[in-house]
Amino acid sequence: MAGTQFLCFGEYILYKGGNTYSINSCETIEVFYNIRTDLDKLKYASYITKIVNDVTTENQSAYKVMQLFLNTLYMISETDKDLSLINSVFIIRLLSIIGFRPMIEECKNCKAKDDLMYFSFRDSGFKCSTCGKQDKGAMQISPTTKDAIRYIILANAKKIFSFEVPKETIKELEIISKIYLQDKLEKEYKL
Repeated sequence: MAGTQFLCFGEYILYKGGNTYSINSCETIEVFYNIRTDLDKLKYASYITKIVNDVTTENQSAYKVMQLFLNTLYMISETDKDLSLINSVFIIRLLSIIGFRPMIEECKNCKAKDDLMYFSFRDSGFKCSTCGKQDKGAMQISPTTKDAIRYIILANAKKIFSFEVPKETIKELEIISKIYLQDKLEKEYKL
């Protein structure tokens, strides 16, 4: 029974009987116990689990998604890092993995590489201050938020949570990740 609990990661041996699978045996690897003892952590873990369930299908090879999911659960469970930051990092990286990577190298319109001060939800990427002001669906962001988004998308999978940012940046990342997720998956997720 322990191996079938919510948020239990393990190694399972399955056998197919007709159209369904049954568990023959399992070895528990991680149960994320600290999530079970904290309602806020459980809320965030449930939230990301809903998203992962929506973007993956049975029998799909989704190693990068699983790696991100497990790393995120570990961060929620074992650290005191801001849960909003963990959630935002998860969403931005997940959307990048599943094919909604925003343009972060240059302005989406004029291709300028400098002065990228806006994030465009309509055009999925950074815009320079000139192009960003003309885009009603763009949000002005701080240089720290711009750098954080770049880091989240480009960093090694094992290091995506190894940075700190000020509260203002956490708030901007939270807004961007929520709107971007809703726009790309065409579904509103309640936390």
